[in-house]
Amino acid sequence: MRILLFGKRGQVGWELQRSLAPLGQIVALDCEGQGNLCGDFTDLAGLVACVRAVAPDVIVNAAAHTAVDKAESEPELARTINALAPGILAEEADRLGAWLVHYSTDYVFDGSGDTPWRESDPTGPLGVYGKTKLAGEQAVARCHRHLLFRTSWVYAARGNNFARTMLRLACERERLQVVADQIGAPTGADLIADVTAHALRSVCQRSDLAGLYHLVAGGETSWHGYARHVIEHARQAGRAIRVAAAAIEGVPSSAYPLPAPRPHNSRLDTGKLQAAFGLSLPAWQIGVDRMLAEVLGQ
Repeated sequence: MRILLFGKRGQVGWELQRSLAPLGQIVALDCEGQGNLCGDFTDLAGLVACVRAVAPDVIVNAAAHTAVDKAESEPELARTINALAPGILAEEADRLGAWLVHYSTDYVFDGSGDTPWRESDPTGPLGVYGKTKLAGEQAVARCHRHLLFRTSWVYAARGNNFARTMLRLACERERLQVVADQIGAPTGADLIADVTAHALRSVCQRSDLAGLYHLVAGGETSWHGYARHVIEHARQAGRAIRVAAAAIEGVPSSAYPLPAPRPHNSRLDTGKLQAAFGLSLPAWQIGVDRMLAEVLGQ
């Protein structure tokens, strides 16, 4: 199996290079490309030439415009990367008879209510990022052989993330205010990559499993709950934490006005994924604790 992976330097893309390796030969690209192979999602003609040159059995797209606030001021760039480029990949995958794996987001929903979103629920994105990701979903779905995963609150030990920011602030400040009215499940890039490899192997044997799935860790929390968990873990690990547990205050989203609206309800129902592929998704705390052990050097 020849696999063409885009977005190799991102959190999920980095882990995919590991999880997909046993399935076959991987050609992994970032926006700088490799030789005459283009990985730049603003160069649509270059993407076409790249896919035709590699002629993969599977295309995995882990590239995206994920700067949610910045997307509000550069909607055409976000549309090109999140919608037009995945559409090109879908057309080329169909031409080759290849599988296309693509990742989307809870931002395609309006964030209302408190019930986990199912794949069949009506979408209603609030901002440019969500709208362009939804358009990308619709383009990918036109490919006959596709796997589309919606996820949320993605983290990895590598690079900057929410947990690292909270740890730094907890060492510097005596009080913290963290948003408490947005609910979701912190989901590790390693979990996403491992589930992708499992699902891809399954659909290659059973094409009827193609389609859209929600993929997040088990359970739910708020950003405030997430922060408290991270800081307490670090305190127990012996890190010099300045902020007291009682001084981590939960505040509404309105306390931090941003250019792009955030969904209050980022819960995703993973029942379809678990039933289709025989999976049991671990609680979010398990992955976060593993990530923290690495970050803290334990």
